[in-house]
Amino acid sequence: MAKRIKSPEELRNLRDLTRAETDIRSGPKEVQITVHMGTCGIAAGARDVLAQLAEDVHRASIENVTLKQSGCLGLCDQEPMFTLIDKTGAKFLYGKLDKKKVHEIVREHVLGGKPVVDYTLKA
Repeated sequence: MAKRIKSPEELRNLRDLTRAETDIRSGPKEVQITVHMGTCGIAAGARDVLAQLAEDVHRASIENVTLKQSGCLGLCDQEPMFTLIDKTGAKFLYGKLDKKKVHEIVREHVLGGKPVVDYTLKA
């Protein structure tokens, strides 16, 4: 059952949250993160990874990130994973992710500019 909105303030908060979530999926912005959401990725937890990314970006008020989804990248044994293109244009493929790793990547790479090499996949 859906939660009932009890006050104008709750409605405004819901509106602001929805706008913020929509904004991080539009763009392009300086940093682009594409979560690979093929069947194998979804089965491995890609939805949780996407949700954690959205939450961390929103919570840190990061405005220069676009979140996207794509299909399978063909590296099923490395799922869940995402591709991050940072503000320098460098491309990083992160794999075998979980919520804790996503939080660390957002903190270190997106906010701090330092890739988390331990979670990147070697090409």
